[in-house]
Amino acid sequence: MEIQDFVGHYKNHPVLFIGTGFSLRYLQNSFGWNELLEFISNELTGNEEFYYDLKAESMENGEYSYDLLATRLEIEFNKCLATDRNGKFEAINDIFYKNMKEGKKLSRFKIYITEILNGLLIRPEKSNEIDALIRARKNIGSVITTNYDRLCEKVFEFNPLIGNDILLSNPYGSVYKIHGCVTDSDNIIITRDDYNNFNNKYELIRAQLLSIFIHNPIIFIGYSISDSNIKSLLKTIFSYVNVNTELAKKIRDNFLLVEYAPGDHTTEITEHDIDIESMATIRINKIKTDNYTAIYDALSKLVLPVSAMDIRKVQKVWNTIKSGGEIKVNITENIDELKNEDMVLAVGSERTVKYEFQTKN
Repeated sequence: MEIQDFVGHYKNHPVLFIGTGFSLRYLQNSFGWNELLEFISNELTGNEEFYYDLKAESMENGEYSYDLLATRLEIEFNKCLATDRNGKFEAINDIFYKNMKEGKKLSRFKIYITEILNGLLIRPEKSNEIDALIRARKNIGSVITTNYDRLCEKVFEFNPLIGNDILLSNPYGSVYKIHGCVTDSDNIIITRDDYNNFNNKYELIRAQLLSIFIHNPIIFIGYSISDSNIKSLLKTIFSYVNVNTELAKKIRDNFLLVEYAPGDHTTEITEHDIDIESMATIRINKIKTDNYTAIYDALSKLVLPVSAMDIRKVQKVWNTIKSGGEIKVNITENIDELKNEDMVLAVGSERTVKYEFQTKN
């Protein structure tokens, strides 16, 4: 099936789940996990072998554990800066001590990460592709990302939600930054303790996200098929939803993984099986391509009754009504007897919204 036909079947607004590959594609100053830690280590010591030693000590079950590596590097980084107040990282120490005076302890390591990733240097050769994505944003319900940078906020002009703000959120027109943001180093999730604390507190956030995954198409961009974030997410969903039910099929049919393939301009959707630990194999839809413009164009051509941003505006009104706000509600007839296509919701002032009662003959 072609991407245009696949997206054309969507009945409501898709949600984008965005990973590191998205920022690597569009930003000049972006890093993968390994590359970020290596850059910090080399800036700290000027000795690439120091990083290799830390990396060698962070292997578990035949694989490098980057959360453990980040833990070790954070210890070394913070210790080094504490003994070199006015050295190369004087500005980082300035921020650290300013916050300490205000009673807030931050990690120098995480402060530095926010400084590295704070700027948004867009790759000029990707400007047309970014424009195509901007045209599609009217049909995007929300964005979920594990990235720290602010590229999603810039492109989509959505409201960023970090930490506990996710629990009190309006899902439409929001960027769920589940691993933190450069605007607040204290919320950055990168070390082993960070991930352990996140997983312990994740249950309520998990429930919020699960509702989104059940009711909306999900498009993964910036992840590989083997990414642990993808597998963890699928495991979470199908631990709550029986894989052999109609609901599970609906969720699977709504999933699309965009996998980067340099130089490949295919627009065809294929199926792919993912083995989930201690669970059944999950089959999802995948497009392996370098033609992201075709994906964004398909999204921008999606015809839905109302834009995601208009839904967000209506939800704000609804939340005000629920909280006891002084908004008048006039229901002109028995809405239970109306078909969806006959129903109209009007929001405005009494001066501009006119309605009249009509009796049936």
